[in-house]
Amino acid sequence: MTENPAQSAIIVSGVVKQFGRFAALRGVSAEFDAGKFHAILGDNGAGKTTLLRALAGLAHPTQGTIRMFGQDPQDSSREIGYMAHPSLLYDEMSGMENLRYFARLYEIGGDERCAEVIRAVGLDPELTRPVGQYSQGMRQRLSLARAILHDPKLLLLDEPFSNVDVHSAREMVILLKNMRGSGKTIFVVTHQALLLDGVADEFVWMQEGRIVDRTAAPVRAGETL
Repeated sequence: MTENPAQSAIIVSGVVKQFGRFAALRGVSAEFDAGKFHAILGDNGAGKTTLLRALAGLAHPTQGTIRMFGQDPQDSSREIGYMAHPSLLYDEMSGMENLRYFARLYEIGGDERCAEVIRAVGLDPELTRPVGQYSQGMRQRLSLARAILHDPKLLLLDEPFSNVDVHSAREMVILLKNMRGSGKTIFVVTHQALLLDGVADEFVWMQEGRIVDRTAAPVRAGETL
């Protein structure tokens, strides 16, 4: 069935998010094409993570609305894979044990899918070491595996390449590129924009809680990274 236009985009309309007197988002309005790779850039405090959490339905707007494939984000949670900056993993469990736990939450039976996504991010499903003994890069990979476990339509990733070596980060980028190629919509908050050069469809620049530019390149005219 062909989606109608209202269902084929993420629409953000006049979104304000306040924490006390501080406005993390200040009237953000934008429409994002589905099936595209959107990189969100900006300095610390620009509102990137807050926007990502709002898209995930984890930060309810103080004002404004968000429509995700024609629905409220909180009604689309099964379609969303979210990777927070903290790994949100259980340190006393192995990688497979972590994914088995989350698989049960999504009513995914058996180990096949868990092993598949662990391999997809470059980890070994046979590794029995507790996650608390993983390197930061390994934790990031496993956190990505958790986010894609239920085959979501939309991926929201907050600094997925943080503390990941260059080779591993490039492998993660290739995985995300392939997922975009299969029709998934991807948002990545990152300070490592050059990793996504030639991969992301657009770079969304934020400043002081607003979207200030959208470009096809990881740098804006007259600027360097």
